Amino acid sequence: MAKQTKNFFRKKFSKNMQKKLVMLFVAIVLAFVFLVGRITYINASNGEEYTRIVLDQQQYDSRTIPFKRGDIVDRNGTKIATSERVYNVILDVKVMTSDEDNIRPTIQVLEDCFGIDGKEVEELIEEKPTSRYNVLQKGVDYEKYKEFEAIEKDKEKYPNVEGIWLEEDYVRTYPYNTLASDVIGFTVDGNVGSNGIEASYNQILNGTDGREYGYLDDGATVERTVKEAVNGDTVVSTIDLQVQSIVEQHILEFNELHKNGASAGEGSKNTAVIVMNPQNGEILAEASYPNYDLNQPRDLTRYYSQETLDAMSDEELLNTLNSLWNNFCVSDTYEPGSTFKPFTVSAGLETGILTGQETYYCGGVLHVGDHDIHCSNRNGHGTQTLKQALENSCNVALMEIGEALGAEEFCRYQELFGFGEYTGIDLPGEGETAGLLYTPENMDPASLATNSFGQNFNVTMTQLAASFCSLVNGGNYYEPHVVKQIQDSNGNVKENIEPVLLKKTISEETSAIIKDYMLGVVEEGTGASAGVEGYDVGGKTGTAEKLPRGNGKYLVSFIGYAPQENPQAVVYVVIDEPNVAAQASSGYATELASSIMEDIFPYLGIPKADAGTDS
Repeated sequence: MAKQTKNFFRKKFSKNMQKKLVMLFVAIVLAFVFLVGRITYINASNGEEYTRIVLDQQQYDSRTIPFKRGDIVDRNGTKIATSERVYNVILDVKVMTSDEDNIRPTIQVLEDCFGIDGKEVEELIEEKPTSRYNVLQKGVDYEKYKEFEAIEKDKEKYPNVEGIWLEEDYVRTYPYNTLASDVIGFTVDGNVGSNGIEASYNQILNGTDGREYGYLDDGATVERTVKEAVNGDTVVSTIDLQVQSIVEQHILEFNELHKNGASAGEGSKNTAVIVMNPQNGEILAEASYPNYDLNQPRDLTRYYSQETLDAMSDEELLNTLNSLWNNFCVSDTYEPGSTFKPFTVSAGLETGILTGQETYYCGGVLHVGDHDIHCSNRNGHGTQTLKQALENSCNVALMEIGEALGAEEFCRYQELFGFGEYTGIDLPGEGETAGLLYTPENMDPASLATNSFGQNFNVTMTQLAASFCSLVNGGNYYEPHVVKQIQDSNGNVKENIEPVLLKKTISEETSAIIKDYMLGVVEEGTGASAGVEGYDVGGKTGTAEKLPRGNGKYLVSFIGYAPQENPQAVVYVVIDEPNVAAQASSGYATELASSIMEDIFPYLGIPKADAGTDS
């Protein structure tokens, strides 16, 4: 069998078979020559048209469909940050110049419809005669889009307008300009959040670009496939637009009133307010002044003359912008002053060193270690009960309480109240500092004395407000937050952000006592001007002398709440260096707080004093 196979392969093809093979070979060669000739002819006669079709397909094969960044809305669904559809004007120079008759009419439409300089288009034609994608203008609105669409369809009037097309895009806008600028933040480079919720929730707000594959052209039919963009999610904030507006209006009025007061400049170095719901840690309003326009975050002309801005170096300009963008409520630390006194008293009540039956004698000064430390009333308050000591903001009494607590217990309660620690608020900027505190090891008697009434250590507004909420709500420390819900682009709820109870700071019994004392502060003591007619407002004033001591610079504050039973709102006002001759008066803060509370309490439905207590 193997031998037969071998012989078969040795046989020669017959002459007839050889002829057939030669004919087949010649036919293949002739077909190849014809095909080469045909391709050469097509390339010579219609190559430009086919090239255009291929390039058009390539261009549209890679066309990106931009996603819409998610909205930021207030707690009632009002948009405070949104993305509006706009269009970019694109010029395909290759298409426009494919026919000489197209050039002038196309340039004329670019000039008339979009206001684009015709000379710049002519220069582009000269520099990039075969270019396919040139962005001539960004951010064209829908009205202009419709105007051009009508031109594009009117082939009778505009037969030679070629090469212009409008690309979809989105631009971030802020309907209320400066409102809640610290909380909202803004975007850079399209969809990159900078500051505020825009930064903290950047990944949630962003979606995924879509893509269009293929292109249907008059000269060729190609299947088109579209992968739709996935839009970003909507972030529902805890901010109440109405409360925020009221707060910012009163802040502005204060600064306008005191502008160019004791010196040239704004009404204060900084004025800041936080409004919180003490029952769940939600921030209803958060603002500071100076603020900025979210639609023009780099515009400093509101605060500086053009001459001053021109004289700034790049580094100075950047530092000025960063200072303006800084969220004072979250990032800045300061000595709290007497608003800390309720914490010292609460720690004393919790540890049992205080019963509420104590009395103190204030002669205006107390000698501690090698120091004479004065009371706010240098003439002395005389004999006082514990409640009166808080009402009158007596430093001497608080120093004695601090000494009784001792450094170990005092520092333990500072930590328990959240001072020196991050609050976990869902806004950027807190990571830079948590405040500077003493430890039991380095706290000498004089430091303990001054710490007991709120000097010689640092806090942030967010720290103090969140912790104060626990003093008045029965001892529950909730994580402060500015976002309550995430929705998809169609409004369907994806996630509810529930309140986070982090710890228990004091007992309900201590909370009830300290609220009674703080009600006395407003009714009988230093916070009298913070009162609001018809409401049981409790709170505490603060007047902190800034370093270096004796320079006349003060930070004044007031933190209050209402109603007395089951408080529904905490309002914290800080005025850093009011522009007045004598800064050491908490009255500036109490009056500002009172005007804010007077307007927001009816809106929030805070029960009045004669309406009975909440269940």
